[in-house]
Amino acid sequence: MNGQPCIRQLRLTVRRVVEAVATYPDRRDLQREFPELEDEDIREALAYAAANLDDRVIELALTK
Repeated sequence: MNGQPCIRQLRLTVRRVVEAVATYPDRRDLQREFPELEDEDIREALAYAAANLDDRVIELALTK
């Protein structure tokens, strides 16, 4: 999978799982589309994605 983090031994990347969660907000639809995914897989993918985001503070200039 070109070095991308994957879910267990599945050929699903963390990115694909996060995209699927966004595409299928109803968990039942998500599980119909990806029956191999378990709830723990989804939690771990979201946790991994959140932990690897860069937090930046951008100072905005105040205008009068």
